[in-house]
Amino acid sequence: MNTFTILVDTNCDLPPELMLEHGIEAIPTPFDLDGVKHDLGYWQEITPKEYYDALRNGSVAKTSQINPGTFIELFTKYAEQKKDLLYIALSSGLSNTYQNSIMAAQQIRETHPDSNIYPLDSISASVGQGLLAMLAVQKRKEGLTAQETAAWLEQKKHSCFGFFTVDDLMYLHRGGRLSKLSAVAGSVLSIKPVLNFAPDGTLALKDKARGRRPSLALMAEQFKRSVAPNTAIDTIYISHTDCEADAMMLAGMIKESFEVRQVIVMVMGPIVGAHVGPGTVTLLAEAGMTRDEYENKFYKKNKN
Repeated sequence: MNTFTILVDTNCDLPPELMLEHGIEAIPTPFDLDGVKHDLGYWQEITPKEYYDALRNGSVAKTSQINPGTFIELFTKYAEQKKDLLYIALSSGLSNTYQNSIMAAQQIRETHPDSNIYPLDSISASVGQGLLAMLAVQKRKEGLTAQETAAWLEQKKHSCFGFFTVDDLMYLHRGGRLSKLSAVAGSVLSIKPVLNFAPDGTLALKDKARGRRPSLALMAEQFKRSVAPNTAIDTIYISHTDCEADAMMLAGMIKESFEVRQVIVMVMGPIVGAHVGPGTVTLLAEAGMTRDEYENKFYKKNKN
């Protein structure tokens, strides 16, 4: 049977034990918390509770992209071992990490022309990347090559999307996603936005609700209309930034409308979590339409 390595960065938020079980490897995305650098990019040096409590108490987290040099060093190792590699990157709409991996893969081909390294732009983040990695595992089991899997995912990724809501709008403001006036006004009025990833991998505001439970219900409703009625869903991925009860509430709302084989709930990692803040809930699954189809069907009027 053909085999290849599936590589993600730690933005994917898949639990380490799940990645180990399915043979998924990870490259760390470093972050800085109050001037202390965390090079492992995940929870080896700090617990989720410690991290999100620190953010709640005013600590500042800074993130950085994976640079081309890091990719060159890693990709060289796979090329020298003659291992085919599929790398699923954080959305190019949010970071230059994907572009850096492309630059590195091109450089490796100059010295190792027979290397088979395929970077893929997930046009997503967090469990959106994780979902694509798990689909890649499935295709690898079916005997597809790294190149065939990359080509399949390039099409499939457009119908793998979801929604998220945040508790504190100021984090989106700090990341340049929302004006300070809107963030302050929204916080005073308890406005909770529901966002998704647009077709180009950037963030897009879809709707707003007043209060926590209504925002979760609105997110569930947004997802429901992207899937045909009575559809059996294999797996739903829900991530959260230290608000597990809300994540489980959302899972229950989805199960009320669909037959779901399994729900995987996980804590969002420190990289994406730094930009959305504590109290964020994210829902990802395979949808019944592409992102473009969803936008055209439900939001085309808003563009005119």
